Amino acid sequence: MDFQANYPIYLQIAEDVKRRIVIGELKPGDKLPSNAELAIAYQVNPNTVQRIYRQLEAEGISYTKRGIGTFLAEDSAMPERLRQEIGEKLSAQFLKQMATYHFSKEEIIRLLETQAQKEGELC
Repeated sequence: MDFQANYPIYLQIAEDVKRRIVIGELKPGDKLPSNAELAIAYQVNPNTVQRIYRQLEAEGISYTKRGIGTFLAEDSAMPERLRQEIGEKLSAQFLKQMATYHFSKEEIIRLLETQAQKEGELC
């Protein structure tokens, strides 16, 4: 994973865990890797992994069973809820950036439709 310099690494990895939930790589109730395993997978310090898991717990995405491990919350609605949250965040960032160039709503929609057709994403 390539990390952005201007955004805390633990938050970037937490975002990646959320992405993996949204796309179905991780499912509600799954056991997450141990601190050491996740540290190796992302090539970060185990203390960073503790921050990641604390962040996910604070957001209600995971919980820890002392001596057993960290698990994703058993909430079947979580993947869709995260998907919506991520979509809202990304679209807000995009619209804010487009506003700095004074694009109108109609221009943005037209650009998105054109780009989607080029990419083959939408009909």
